[in-house]
Amino acid sequence: MAVFTPVTPQQADDYLMRYPLGGLVELTPIAEGVENTNYRLVTSKGAYVLTLFEGRTEASALPFCLGLTGQLAAQGFPTPAPVADRAGQVIGRLNDRAAAIVEWTAGAWKRQPTDKDQYRAGQVLALLHLDAADYEGVRDNPVGPRAWADLAARCDTVAKGEDRRMLDQMQLLLPDLARPWSDPDLPRGPIHADYFPDNVLFATNEHGATDVGGVIDFYFACVDVLAYDLAIALSAWGFDAEGRPLPSALRAFQKGYESVRPLSDAERAVLPDLGAAAAVRFTLTRLHDRLFHDPANLVTPKDPTPFFRRLDYWKAAEAA
Repeated sequence: MAVFTPVTPQQADDYLMRYPLGGLVELTPIAEGVENTNYRLVTSKGAYVLTLFEGRTEASALPFCLGLTGQLAAQGFPTPAPVADRAGQVIGRLNDRAAAIVEWTAGAWKRQPTDKDQYRAGQVLALLHLDAADYEGVRDNPVGPRAWADLAARCDTVAKGEDRRMLDQMQLLLPDLARPWSDPDLPRGPIHADYFPDNVLFATNEHGATDVGGVIDFYFACVDVLAYDLAIALSAWGFDAEGRPLPSALRAFQKGYESVRPLSDAERAVLPDLGAAAAVRFTLTRLHDRLFHDPANLVTPKDPTPFFRRLDYWKAAEAA
């Protein structure tokens, strides 16, 4: 359950007094997610999500993240908008944590997306890149190339057995993984940086068809290489639970993306390198979270091994 900082109904009701959202009707913990504390918040005026931001999400980054979702929502992109309080602020403080309320998004993520779902998810990621292009906020990637060596060094102090084997292989790759970021020909802009299936909610639209109803959890969003965001998404959507590639899914997602925003030759050439970088990034963060897991937290760390296996695919694609 993704609740690190408990909130009582009375605390939530008191916090709501600063918002024009009516009184509290229901407060329910949300089990999805591993980074922040989330509650479904039902008031007399509707349903929302109350988020308390934990250690990995820096409070200084919230104006960028919430500003981006606010602008995207205003432009019609399917993402929940943050709710401003009576003073016009979207960031507050609750139980010694930065906090925000955003609109509730109906729908559910696809645990077994079809190729049609993959294609549509790829299209929506490309739309995100296009719609966000004029966003003026600036945030460096908090888990970009500069952070990988620090994560590896910390893991190096305690890793043993299979964890040590994975870490040793990744450390050998680290010097070359950052090379694409020095390429001036690669377009940059705001990216989601965590475009996993559980952050893309599908719902039935007004025409009775299933479509993407909301893209959520922009708290890793930053300004970075656009093709890296695609590589992260391909690594998230195009492999099974054991880390084996799903060729049809990989093709469908990239085809959907390029139907909206075709890749340049430079982006296409470097995509396998960026995929390898994405595999290392998520292997390292998951390995770190497992090695330094606080038993008091109710969230079970994710196994890094399936993401480590993705390296084989991306390295083979690079060689080809």
